[in-house]
Amino acid sequence: MGDVTNKAETSEEVKPRSVRVVLMALMIAMLLAMLDNMIIGTAMPTIVGELGGLEHLSWVVTAYTLATAASTPIWGKIGDMYGRKGAFLTSIVIFLIGSALSGMAQDMGQLIGFRAVQGLGAGGLMVGVMAIIGDLIPPRERGKYQGMMAGVMALAMIGGPLVGGTITDHMGWRWSFYINLPLGAVALAMVTAVLHLPKKRAKGKIDYLGAALLTLAITSTVLVTTWGGTEYAWGSAEILGLIAVGVLSTAAFLYAETKAAEPVMPLHIFRSRNFTLMSVIGFLVGFAMFGGVLYLPLFQQSVQGASATNSGLLLLPMLLSMMLISLIAGRITTSSGKYKMFPIMGGALMVVGMFLLAQMDTGTSRLTSGVYMAILGAGLGFLMQITMLVAQNSVDMKDMGVASSSATLFRTLGGSFGVALMGSLFTTQVTNTMADRLGPEAAGAAGSAQLDAASLAKLPEAIREAYQYAVAAGTHSAFLLGAGVAVLGFVAAWFVKEVPLKGAGPAAKAPADGDAGAATGDGGPARAHEALAH
Repeated sequence: MGDVTNKAETSEEVKPRSVRVVLMALMIAMLLAMLDNMIIGTAMPTIVGELGGLEHLSWVVTAYTLATAASTPIWGKIGDMYGRKGAFLTSIVIFLIGSALSGMAQDMGQLIGFRAVQGLGAGGLMVGVMAIIGDLIPPRERGKYQGMMAGVMALAMIGGPLVGGTITDHMGWRWSFYINLPLGAVALAMVTAVLHLPKKRAKGKIDYLGAALLTLAITSTVLVTTWGGTEYAWGSAEILGLIAVGVLSTAAFLYAETKAAEPVMPLHIFRSRNFTLMSVIGFLVGFAMFGGVLYLPLFQQSVQGASATNSGLLLLPMLLSMMLISLIAGRITTSSGKYKMFPIMGGALMVVGMFLLAQMDTGTSRLTSGVYMAILGAGLGFLMQITMLVAQNSVDMKDMGVASSSATLFRTLGGSFGVALMGSLFTTQVTNTMADRLGPEAAGAAGSAQLDAASLAKLPEAIREAYQYAVAAGTHSAFLLGAGVAVLGFVAAWFVKEVPLKGAGPAAKAPADGDAGAATGDGGPARAHEALAH
């Protein structure tokens, strides 16, 4: 009864107008998490020029990524146990502290350490946004807000490089971090004033052993994908050792979770077929999206001669398509309560888009590549928010945080694997193609050049043409791998069950297929959120 009472209190405390204000604050926090890496990437050359430490450059990004991935499940569990508002506000504060310290860093070692602090906070931002939305808005109504979330993502990807370049050129690289402070302060003030959720006090303790083992497993996995084929050869002792650590820590984590009173990632949520399938599809979406975001601008700069300054704008066809389709899919889901067709359509379009992008060569026009990107973006639009919606719909309210964090984690890990495997394939193909055309010595000389149009224009014509051909061959291989992975997502989508969305009225009764939490027997969530439907 207490759980139902708490939910009823939530609907009474939070009025529709204040929900819109809360959503605005949540979108600002989401923008903070997504915008950061996009801005910092543009400022990197200037940072290295002032602080030095070029050999440690990759760690500025890796430290942030590792801390974010490792802390994501823990933030989700803390929110479930002790209340989402407190956990979310704490994560914003930690992120802002890390941002301020990063802006004050005096050497590369300090910057790497402060970026890790920033990443710890960022891990709670995305999870907090998704879980709070899951608390406030029932799945049947949540589709209406998908376009807003997709729009924030598109804004971060397009605006990040532009904002980063402008800030670095006119205000200095330190303001690439300081810019987070006013945005974060606004989000803090709005969430504190308007968001009213019931306070929780769990009887059990945090699963510290599970959290430590999961952190070790995630860290070793991310390091394998980050270092494999770049810092160390795939068959080196370092990479094989990290793989062994990852496998053993994962096995130990799974065993520990069966014994923990309050597991950091309850394994029972994976009994739901839909939740497991959404985790798999989310992983594959991350694989395709992050690989595409990395290699599409690279192809357009190196082969099509586009400017690196406007690298975010190069992705406009994909991102606008993703935003529009996500909005349409969300509206249809809200009005009909049906969603199974969207993962299937998204999987099919992702396969087609990746395959078409793999056909690009030195003669492909920007218009043609833009059409291909729009097809891929449409596929991602059908999948990006639907995977989170169905994952949250497949668990009980008490597990909303861990469901959100698990879905976010799998997408993050998918992106890490996508960048690593597509990158390894790309590098190998470029090197081999250059060696075949020019010989090992000339290939090595060209390979040391930067991948922007201005630098390539200074190369001798024969080397430049060979390099452009090699980059086209490399992107062909990378996107062909992406298409193969996308096929797995398309196949998985056919096994999704059409479980009624919570908050859908009389239809939202406990399903017969055994999907955990697909609806609650007492109808609590529908009643608890009825006041928030519109």
